[in-house]
Order: sequence, then structure tokens, then C-alpha cells
Amino acid sequence: MAQPEGRIPVTRRTLLRGAVAAPAVTPLLGAASADATTTSKSSFDTTTDRFAIAVLPDTQYLFDADSSDPEPLRATFRYLVQERADANIAFMTHLGDITEHGTDAEIKLASKTFTMIDDKVPYSVLAGNHDIDGSLDDQRGDSPYLQAFGPKRFRKQKTYGGSSPDGYNSFHVITAAGRQWLILALDWRASDKGLAWAQSVLDAHPHTPVVLTTHDLVAADDDGRAELSGNGQRLWDKLIRGNDQIFLTLNGHYWPPGRTVLTNDAGHPVHAHITNYQDRYYGGAGMIRMYSFDLARNVIDVETFSPWFLDAAPDRRTQLGAETIELTGPTDRFSVEFDFGERFPSKPQASRPASAVLTRGTVAYWRFDKEGLGATGTVKAGTVAKDLTGKGNDLTVRILHNSSADVLTWSDEHHEGQPAHASLRFDGGQNPNRGAVLETGARAPINSLTFQDGYTIEAYLKLPDPFEGSHAWMGILSWEGRAGDAGKTNGYSQDEAPVSLNVSGERFLQYAVYPHVQNAQPTSWSHAIPVGRWTHVAIVNDGKRTIVYVDGSPIARNPSQASTGIATLGKPFALGGTQSSETFGQGYYGWLGDVRIVSRALRPREFMTPA
Repeated sequence: MAQPEGRIPVTRRTLLRGAVAAPAVTPLLGAASADATTTSKSSFDTTTDRFAIAVLPDTQYLFDADSSDPEPLRATFRYLVQERADANIAFMTHLGDITEHGTDAEIKLASKTFTMIDDKVPYSVLAGNHDIDGSLDDQRGDSPYLQAFGPKRFRKQKTYGGSSPDGYNSFHVITAAGRQWLILALDWRASDKGLAWAQSVLDAHPHTPVVLTTHDLVAADDDGRAELSGNGQRLWDKLIRGNDQIFLTLNGHYWPPGRTVLTNDAGHPVHAHITNYQDRYYGGAGMIRMYSFDLARNVIDVETFSPWFLDAAPDRRTQLGAETIELTGPTDRFSVEFDFGERFPSKPQASRPASAVLTRGTVAYWRFDKEGLGATGTVKAGTVAKDLTGKGNDLTVRILHNSSADVLTWSDEHHEGQPAHASLRFDGGQNPNRGAVLETGARAPINSLTFQDGYTIEAYLKLPDPFEGSHAWMGILSWEGRAGDAGKTNGYSQDEAPVSLNVSGERFLQYAVYPHVQNAQPTSWSHAIPVGRWTHVAIVNDGKRTIVYVDGSPIARNPSQASTGIATLGKPFALGGTQSSETFGQGYYGWLGDVRIVSRALRPREFMTPA
């Protein structure tokens, strides 16, 4: 059996506020507010690289005839609803043995308790041997459990994918970290029919990562070393080992908790975890195991705690309650390294036609595939990149400073979310200055647009790796002219371009704009842009202020200064350089993909890169 943990000092701040962004070795932060309700924050971000799945093991001692006490589970549910947004909780899964005897009264009380998260946090349940006649498999027929926790309970959940014909096995599909994940919940004893149904679900979702949950799969010794049980061996042989998309299995039933790593037929790891705390104080007190997926760090951080004990004020916690707030042993708090991109590579997105990108208010859109450019290899002076809005903002290539012919070449490299699967490779530099630009014609409408109601400028770019040579303050895009000619005197220099996106010597993006209305130069600064990786940049102005986004995330150094419109001068818009005193110096060094300009402020979900 697991040994009791020592007393842990806990504050009443939110336990997992930021846990999905921190490794499991960070200190416990604290508790959710005791007066949290089930009607507070419940939003969930499907796009961020970090999300959590809450795992709830055997609660049977909380629903045990006339000694039932659902309050610990109510506290857990209040916590999940209250903290769903901050911890980015995608889903909760129960591992079976909801009740002790599976009687109608116990099931009804449990069912009423679960209504606290109906329509608030998506979840799955499965039958443990205490919830039904454990001597039978999923062909057992009707039961109080099935009436309360069968398909009809979940049909309104957006994540619910369906159940086996018997009703005891189910699956849910969640969207998190920009992709789909499948939660497969199997009965205590899945029959051959049940396993055939499960295989059909996997066959219908061949590229979806799968977390398999069931009541009985592995058991552990007192040191936390887990091995397949008899039923687990059957599931492994008949279902898990041959389906490479199953990467994590979760089960309860036995104690103490533990884990192991198995190798499937594809030679890949399958992480098998058992979590069960019914042998702990107060039957586990509704303790949950939080699996925090971090695709940016390629890790799953795991921690185990009891919201019920956290809810109690420190001076009112009993000794056993204080000792059981959070479990920090190696089987309860740990991290699993997992390269999600290598195991589950994203399916390449097909290119999208220009018509799919011309959102309301688009004033110019350029791309460099056959639809927009029609050239390959070396891109010569005079080559035209069409404005695919049809509004006359075509770009024409100009070679700068007698640069060699290969200063601008076509490439099939592109951002994975980019509409067009093509780009231009610029080989600009300084000492001596060289480069190429693409400019609008003298009468292009965009030359004079002032965007006083707001605007969005988007571009895909990639800096070379290695980043060789001197390229400080190279321009990516700009409007030509002198800010002084627009009457702008309050800025770095009146010789600067009215607006430009540049790269500093530290590879920080700099967006400097002279607004149409204000005599100022609000300037945004990003972090250092990585080399060798595609980046999506969006400059969004709502008519009052500008915010720059990098890969869908707002950067820190966006000025609060007012900024209304752009002080354009009727002179060309350019890609690949920025003027000073109406002269181009060095050109851009790197790749440029699709560029779009819209005459309104777009929300991140409207950017060219799909969420």
C-alpha cells in the first residue's frame, strides 16, 4: 500500500491556475475558492498547445447505501467547473465503480450529483464491477447504471461520438491543442462484440490519438510497478497492441497507484496507468488526477489532489484532511515525456483557393503559387504577382542595387497552415546592399487607403537557419514615402516610411506606424523570431490601437498609444524592403508566403491560419 504523505502547506489560491504551463515538479499553488459555484467560468481554449484531462477514479465509498456522502464529489465538480478556463480542462473521465453496490438508490444519488457538470464540463463514465453484475460482460442487459449513465445521458454532449449497441461502451472526441483526441471508455468486461465495436471506432478515426479508459487493465505493487491484469492482457492482445493510435490507458479497480510503459506492435510506447484512492482517507474524498498535456514542451504533467480538502480553510482542516490534500509521491505526481508531433504528425493541409481567403473587407491578397504568380525558379524583374481580390493592387518585381539574378527565387516551402503552398525566397543583405522588392503600381488603390476604421495585415515568413550575414533592420513590408511629407514630426525620423514591418539585429519584429490622425509613431516589438521555422504575423488595428500577433498570440510590447489609420501618401506598397529618404537599402533575407490586407480588425480565429 502507498504510504501516507506528509502535511503540505496549502494556500487558498487556485491550485491549477497555470498548471498546464508548468512542469509537475513545481510547488502546489493552493485551493479553489470555497464559495466557487458551478455557474462560473467554463470556457475552454481549443487552440492553445496546453490542455488538461481530469481523471476521476473509484468513488464507490461515497455512494454506499445509508453511509453515502456525495459532498467530496460535489467539491470536485465545483472545482472542475470553476477552474475549467484557467486550467484549460478539456474533459473529465470516470474510471468505474461510481457506487458500492449499484443499487437503484445509490445510482440515483450519484446521477443527481453528476448533474452538476452536465452541460458544463464534457465527461465520460464506464461501469465498474460494483456498478453492475460484475460476473457478466457488457451483454448483461439493462441495469440501473445503464438507465442513469447510458447513451441517453450523453447525447446532448458535443463531444459524444456514440455507444456500442449494448450501451455500456462509448467514445468521445474532443478538440484540444488544435487537433482531435478520442476518449474510448470500455466496460469492466468488454465482450468480443464490445471489442469489435471498439475496433470499428478506431478504424473510423485512424489518425486520431486515443486515450483508452476502463476499470481493470493494470495492477501495481507497493513500489508502483504496474503489470497487465488477466483482463488487461486480453485487452492488450485483442485491441491495444495492434492499434498504434492508443498511447495512454487509464484504469482504477486496484490499489496502490502505479504505471508502466508497454511496447505495441508498431514498436511505440503505450503508457499504462492505474489510479485509485478508495483506500485513502474518506474513500479518496473525490480525489482527481489531472493530466496536463503540453504540446509545446512535449510532456504530460500529472498531479493528484482533493478539491474537497482544498476547499476547507487551513485552520479548519483535520490532520488527515491536511495530509491528503495533494499526493506528491512518484506514482501520484510525475511527468511523462511524449513527442506528440513524431507519434501523431499533423495531416498536411491541402492548399486553399484564393476564394476561401477573401474575407469581408479584404483589399489586397497576394500569394506565390500558380494562382498568384505563375513563375518558378529565378523570379525576374518585371514579374507580376496578382492581387487576387481583383482590385488592382498587383505587385511587380524590382531588383535593387544591381543585385544578381538569384536574389529572388520561387520556393515550394510554406507554413503548414498557409493557404498557398508556395513562397518567395529573398536573398537580401547589406555591405554591399542587395535585394529585391515587389511594389504596387503608381495608381494602385491601396497606395492611398488610410484605414481609419481599422485594418489587419497578415504575412507568413521564415528566417534562414543558419542566419548568416548582417541583416539588422531589414524590411519585410512597408508603404513608401517620407513621414515628414505627411506632416508627421513626432517620430524617430521624418525620413522614415509611413509604416513598416522590420527585423532588428536581435531578430525582434518591429512594427512602426505613423497614424493618419495622430502625430506620433506607436511601435510594437516582438520577442526574438526563431530561425528555420515558419511564423505567422498579424498586425491588427481596431481604429484606436494596434496589437501585433505572432502565431496567433499577442506580443507583450504593444503600445497603448492611440493609433488611428495609416498616413499613406499615395505611394506604392512594397514587400521585401523598407525605405529611408525614399530609398531602399538592404533587402529582406528569408522567405515570404501569403500576404493579406483587410480593412477591418480581424479576430485571431479569422486569421489565414485556421485554428
